[in-house]
Amino acid sequence: MKRILVAGGAGFLGSHLCETFLARGDQVICLDNFITGSEKNIASFLGAKEQFEVIRHDICLPFDIKKVDEIYNLACPASPPHYQRDPIQTLKTSVLGSLHLLEIAKRHRAKILQASTSEVYGDPLEHPQTEGYWGHVNPIGIRSCYDEGKRCAETLFFDFHRAYKVPIRIARIFNTYGPRMHPNDGRVVSNFIVQALKKEPLTLYGDGSQTRSFCYVDDLIEGLILLMDAPQSVVGPINLGNPNELSVNALAQRILRLTDSYAPIVYCPLPTDDPKQRRPNIQRALDELGWQPRVSLEEGLAETISFFKTILKTHDGCQSIALL
Repeated sequence: MKRILVAGGAGFLGSHLCETFLARGDQVICLDNFITGSEKNIASFLGAKEQFEVIRHDICLPFDIKKVDEIYNLACPASPPHYQRDPIQTLKTSVLGSLHLLEIAKRHRAKILQASTSEVYGDPLEHPQTEGYWGHVNPIGIRSCYDEGKRCAETLFFDFHRAYKVPIRIARIFNTYGPRMHPNDGRVVSNFIVQALKKEPLTLYGDGSQTRSFCYVDDLIEGLILLMDAPQSVVGPINLGNPNELSVNALAQRILRLTDSYAPIVYCPLPTDDPKQRRPNIQRALDELGWQPRVSLEEGLAETISFFKTILKTHDGCQSIALL
């Protein structure tokens, strides 16, 4: 049995991690400030009092806990509307938050995993993106609080690894979707599904030719755990995502079909610095972790649509917002 700290444990990915660890019998500490995380995501875990502890805290502020074996850092808003709402706080979360978690890992000699992002590649000039690509990021744009914050966090992780021998892992996460996504997070999958189910126009930014690669949450969680459990020499960064690429237009048409919706598509101007294409090269994950996605887009979208149907019935709908 391990004692595991999940920073951002009430969020989309963090709650799935907590659920997986609890199912295998670990002790889990969920650390979250609940700015974008939701108590509903972890409500079903609260009965496991001997196994599950919730700490409400902002990792931008120093803190300490009892000894832990592993730390997963997922504590940062990940959707553009959320991280652009308070860009300074977003940057502080990536940089100061990582620093405070690394200090804890150093004190407890714990392994620590940084949930980095494909956004470190920016609007890439290399396609598909390999871990050796340094990226094409606008350092002063409206997305840079997230992009550059994650890049700086990676730097901190490697410096702690080199200076203090802290055992680190870095995962670069590509577009992930599935149950427990926030219905108003502004990401393309959740936006399209909510709009299609409500028979509202699907807001598509740009001409729809831009591409993305979508990984189902169960596959992503498996990849994160395999990375944490990998031999000490495997530190990353390692791309975790689905290499099957499709256009945003194609995604919209697929969601309309799966939801039996005839909602129209409305085309809007492309946001500043929005990547034109995004697809991971996952050869390193395959070679070093034996990992590759297994859930098809059809299967994953069906599960996600089912989740949002329940959410919309429970909450009498939710507000539509612009896709960023």
